[in-house]
Amino acid sequence: MRQTTPRLTALMLTLLVIEFVDEFVYGAREAAWPLIRDDLGLSYIQVGILLSAPNLVANVVEPFLVILGDVWRRRALILGGGVVFGVALLLTAVSNSFSLILAAFILFHPASGAFVSLSQATLMDAEPKRHEHNMARWTLAGSLGVVLGALALGAGAAAGVGWRWLFVATAIATVAVIVFAVRMPLGGASSARQAEPFTAAFGRGLVGALRSFKRLPVLRWLVLLEFSDMMLDGLHGYLALYFVDVVGVSEAKAALGLAVWTGVGLAGDVLLIPLLERVRGLTYLRFSVVAELILFPTFLLVPGLGPKLAVVAMLGFANAGWYSILQGQLYSTMPGQSGTALAVKNISGIAGSLIPLGIGAAARAWGLGGAIWLLLAGPIVLLVGVPRAKKDPPRL
Repeated sequence: MRQTTPRLTALMLTLLVIEFVDEFVYGAREAAWPLIRDDLGLSYIQVGILLSAPNLVANVVEPFLVILGDVWRRRALILGGGVVFGVALLLTAVSNSFSLILAAFILFHPASGAFVSLSQATLMDAEPKRHEHNMARWTLAGSLGVVLGALALGAGAAAGVGWRWLFVATAIATVAVIVFAVRMPLGGASSARQAEPFTAAFGRGLVGALRSFKRLPVLRWLVLLEFSDMMLDGLHGYLALYFVDVVGVSEAKAALGLAVWTGVGLAGDVLLIPLLERVRGLTYLRFSVVAELILFPTFLLVPGLGPKLAVVAMLGFANAGWYSILQGQLYSTMPGQSGTALAVKNISGIAGSLIPLGIGAAARAWGLGGAIWLLLAGPIVLLVGVPRAKKDPPRL
C-alpha cells in the first residue's frame, strides 16, 4: 500500500500551489485578451506575436535553466524564478503599449520555466514510479487555477474594474508562495551533485539533453506533446477572441465561455486521477482523441452561443488528461533526468511556439473563423501517433 510522509505531502502541496498560481495567471490572461486588445489597440498580428514570441524566447532560455536544475542548484533557480515571476506580473499590470507588454511577457515565460517547470520536475523526482498519477494531480491544480483565473477576470470585467488589478493581486500572492516555499526541500535530484564545478555539470547536462534526441521513444512523445498543445494552449489562446469576433458576444460572455471550457476540463481532470488507477493512460487517450475529432468541428459549425457553450464544455472534458499522460510518458522514458526531460521539451517547442503566430497570420487573411480550423491538425496527429497498448501494466 502506498504511503506518504507529512514532509513529502507538504512538499507536494507546495509544488501544486506553485502550478495553481501560474495557471491562474494564464487563465486570467487568456480570458482578458479582448480587453487587452482593445485597451492597447492591438491587431491580430500583434496578438499572435504576444502569444508566440515569449514562448519562443522561453524555449531557447528554459533548456539551460532546467538542465541546471538537474545538475546544479535547483532550489536557487526555483526561488529566483519566483521573484522574477512576480516582477513580470507587476510589469504586465502597468503596461500601456505593445512593446511594454511584450517585454513583460518575455520576462514572465522564462521565469515561469525556472519557478514552475522545475517545481514540476521536483514533483516527478519525489515519486519516480508514479509519473502519470502525479502529473494528473499537477494538471488538476493547473486546471483549477485556469478556471478560477477566467472566472475572476470575468467578474472583474462585469464589474467594470478592468484586467490590470488581477495581475497585481497575483504578484502579491506569488510573494506569499515564495515565503512558504523557502522552507521546503526543493533541491531535487541535483542536490547530491552541487559540489561538481558549474561548467562541468552544465556541459554534462547539455550533452545528455542533445543525446536524448537520438532516441526514437523520446522523439515520439515530444512530437505528440507539441501537436496535443494545439487543442490545449493553442485553442485557449484564441477562444475568447473567437467568442467575441466570430460568435459576436461581449467580453464578459467570452470569459464565461472560457470558464465553461476550462471548468468542465477541471471536472475531467478530477475524474482522471482515479481512472488512471484502473485504466492505462494511453488507452484512455486514444478514445478521447476520437471524441475531440468529432466535437471540435461540431463546435465550429453549430450556430448560437448556447449550443456552442454546450459543445465547448464537451470539448474541455474530452481533452482532459492529454498533457499529463503524454508528459508523464516522457518522464518515464527518461528516468532520473526530470530537468533534462523538460529541456528537450523546450527545445522541441521552439517550432511549436510559432503556431499561435501562424494562426494570427491566417486570421488576418481568412478571418479567425476560418483560421481556427487549423487546430484540428492536433488530434489528427495524435490519432496516428499514440501507440496502441498490447496490455495494461500492473498498477501500484
